[in-house]
Amino acid sequence: MRIGAASNKITESHLNRKAIVYLRQSSAKQVQQNKESQRLQYALAETAKAWGWKDVEVIDADLGSSASLGAAIREGFEKVIGRVAMGEAGIIFNREASRLSRTDKDWCRLLEVCGVFATLISDGEQVYDLNDSDDQLILGVKGTLSVYELRILRKRLVEGMQEKAARGEFRRQLPPGYLWDGNGKIVKDPDRRVQEAVALVFTKFREIRSIRQTFLWFNAENIELPVIKDSAGHKHLTWQLPRNGAIKRVLQNPVYAGAYVWGRETTGLNYVDGRIIKRTVRKATASEANVFLESSHEGYIGMDTFEEIQRMIRSNSLVDPVGARVGAARGGHGLLGGLLRCGRCGRKLYAVYCGASGTAARYTCKGDYAAGGSYCLAFGGSTVDKRFSQELLTVISPYGVQAAVEALRETSSEQQAERRLIEQKIAQLEYEATRAFEQYDCVDARNRLVAMELESRWNEKLEQWERTKKELEKIDRNRPDPLSEAQRSRIGALGDRFQEVWESEHCSVQLKKKIVRSVVEEVIVNLEESSQTLRFIIHWKGGCHTEFMMPKPPSGVGLKTSEEDLEIIRKMAVRYGDRDIARVLNKLDRRTASGKRWNADRVGTIRAKYSIAGHIYTVKDGEILTLGQAAKHLGVSPTTIKRLAANDVLQKRQLAPWAPWEISRSDLDSQRIAELVQTLRKTRKLRIEGVDSKSQQQLFSGK
Repeated sequence: MRIGAASNKITESHLNRKAIVYLRQSSAKQVQQNKESQRLQYALAETAKAWGWKDVEVIDADLGSSASLGAAIREGFEKVIGRVAMGEAGIIFNREASRLSRTDKDWCRLLEVCGVFATLISDGEQVYDLNDSDDQLILGVKGTLSVYELRILRKRLVEGMQEKAARGEFRRQLPPGYLWDGNGKIVKDPDRRVQEAVALVFTKFREIRSIRQTFLWFNAENIELPVIKDSAGHKHLTWQLPRNGAIKRVLQNPVYAGAYVWGRETTGLNYVDGRIIKRTVRKATASEANVFLESSHEGYIGMDTFEEIQRMIRSNSLVDPVGARVGAARGGHGLLGGLLRCGRCGRKLYAVYCGASGTAARYTCKGDYAAGGSYCLAFGGSTVDKRFSQELLTVISPYGVQAAVEALRETSSEQQAERRLIEQKIAQLEYEATRAFEQYDCVDARNRLVAMELESRWNEKLEQWERTKKELEKIDRNRPDPLSEAQRSRIGALGDRFQEVWESEHCSVQLKKKIVRSVVEEVIVNLEESSQTLRFIIHWKGGCHTEFMMPKPPSGVGLKTSEEDLEIIRKMAVRYGDRDIARVLNKLDRRTASGKRWNADRVGTIRAKYSIAGHIYTVKDGEILTLGQAAKHLGVSPTTIKRLAANDVLQKRQLAPWAPWEISRSDLDSQRIAELVQTLRKTRKLRIEGVDSKSQQQLFSGK
């Protein structure tokens, strides 16, 4: 290949350095499909050699990398800049200006560095010298056109897609359960197994009311769901047990409610650490998308049901910026947890669990405590839950018979749905096994390698078919016998005795909470300070309101520290620490008001509650000695000190049984005590006036 009229721009200095051939394509799809573009770019290496360069480096690290604003850092482009800045590059070959950059910033940076280090730029036909003002102007115009071209192309493409999407005709990958038909319309997957599996997700969630528990149910029951997988660039439907997040994606997809949605996710730009970064912005609700066509196709659920499910999901969320969370039904005994709202400040009340077993609920409104204020409202939960249950039973008991009948119907329907899914799986596996056999039967027996693989596939399908048949047999074995008329009548009679069912030990807290959340929107509670009366307003589902009033449960009923314990704490707190006081109380077999053993923290809490001054640690006093300290001071045994005290020779003080002895150092240093100790050391007997020394035991052993 010959150099054109611009050959005089290439000097010996340029040829002594290497030629850089830079390649780039914007996406992985272009890399896979636009092979001709790659061939033309790689061919520039031969052009460089034909023009006289012996050292040619091809940099193709940016194949599949976008050069638009906010795109990730291009390793190949940075390598090109580095080669130029180190003075290694004599020329940069690139097919088009747009391959080098789609942004003004990168383009200007490249031109500036090339001008400083006298590096040429060529597209394989023309050579541009950045120190030549005409060439610099031409490249500047090309760079500007490249940036402008990208914006125009993107604008045209987006407008075209939006116009097509506005008619519901822009095709995107549909979720499992839907297909595009030959007329460009969205239709349900004709596979009945797919349809019933998707429908079961919505049915079970509305029953369980928790995404996590629905996910666990499908895995526990070994029920597979359809998923779309990508294999070698082709999408196909396969079956597997749901993974974490799969249930949520189905429940939050408005396509299943019959809506066509386009443009819910948009691309935004952020400026972080001196760089512009692209980020995906997702609109909060599907109806805010650029295109939202309701009733576009047949849905698995209605739009009202879809909105109801979204409200359930939001109410279960632990993140609650607006105070609307109710929470999923869990094992806590607080029946109204998540439903109570303070009538004073409008905040949600939360349940705190305490008591010996940690199950006693107490409802609390934080008020402005976090901002340095005080708690707004708090009361015990047990009495309130019982009173609320009475109000609830009064309202829903008349519907008990209807609820019992409906429960029977739904239980039977659910069992049938599960069985149908297994039967459909068996039918599909039978078809796949038959097809695998036909493929095996058609192969030439002499081609053993192919025949062995097809035989293996056939055997695998047969094994899956047999396993699934055994699962169905197991379900049939464990399936309860159909209810007789007498049993149906008995269950129906439970509706008339709904209160007995509610109070039964077999009615779990989770079940009660689900019932309450099914019929109650929220409960407003307020306190009349003068009468200490709680006023509850129940907002029922559907818009009705009822109210009831009850005395506020007194705080700490039966949980008052005894006067005997308080007296001991008051006496000892003058000089003894909380740990020593707790030890004495435990020695006396005393317990706290809640029946727990004493410890330093509990003693400190009681002192603070009753304003008793005291110390965390015992105050040391050199003039007051304990029994052990007194014995050490005199050099005798503790038994000697006890005998001296028992015979009123030595004065001791004890604030409570098991409390430390308090002995004055001056008493120990008295003349009489000194004489007794001196006699004891000489005779090995403690001779106290009025005490028979012959019957005394020797306190020192003879040597």
